[in-house]
Amino acid sequence: MVLVMSIWGKLGGAAAGFLLGGGPIGALAGFVAGHVLFDRGAGVGADGRDEHGIVFTIAIIALGAKMAKADGVVTSDEIEAFGRIFRVPPSEEANVRRVFDLARQDTAGYEAYAGQIARLFRDNPAVLEDILDGLFEIAKADGILHPAELHFLERVSDIFGFAPDEFRRIRASHVGPDEADPYTILGVDRRASEDEVKRTYRLLVRENHPDSLIARGVPEEFVRLANDKLAAINGAYDRIIRERRVGVE
Repeated sequence: MVLVMSIWGKLGGAAAGFLLGGGPIGALAGFVAGHVLFDRGAGVGADGRDEHGIVFTIAIIALGAKMAKADGVVTSDEIEAFGRIFRVPPSEEANVRRVFDLARQDTAGYEAYAGQIARLFRDNPAVLEDILDGLFEIAKADGILHPAELHFLERVSDIFGFAPDEFRRIRASHVGPDEADPYTILGVDRRASEDEVKRTYRLLVRENHPDSLIARGVPEEFVRLANDKLAAINGAYDRIIRERRVGVE
């Protein structure tokens, strides 16, 4: 519970307005600031991590709510998935659901939300990838990655500025190493040298390490999901190495 309150408890209206500069995300932050009882004495970190965590959290709720409509069937699974990702305590569940419903019913299209988020993190694409990772987890909450949800994710990825091959890499890391092409998971060509494969692998491990996520302001509540992505990356690398060694024997 302490983890979630570390984010929700610091979402002050002034800080949110300054960070978000209005727009649909700013409106959501303002709604939260006006309807949730906050720990006004908590303040925000001098290094800006708390501010980024606030924006990150609101972004996941907003786009998760929009994505919940993508397959035409809105269930409670998506909201429950957010609760699992962020370990929402019972005392905050109603507030999360309220913001989720507000974003879902907002007349602004998801492109407006994604566009504002892309601008907020234009200098930190790793955070944008973290948000996509969170959305994939929410999309898979009901056990089915619906084609409409996949289209939604691909469109958001495009708005975020990711190239098609980068989206394929991100998507592959959520399918699982046993079902996806390991080269796609690492984002390398099958003809890549062993040095290139190793270099790319080490970069992905470094970028997706929990310490790296915390350093770029991702809430600690979300960091534990990085372990799943790391497992997919490690599995893909091991599979490539095994296949190549068998090929030369």
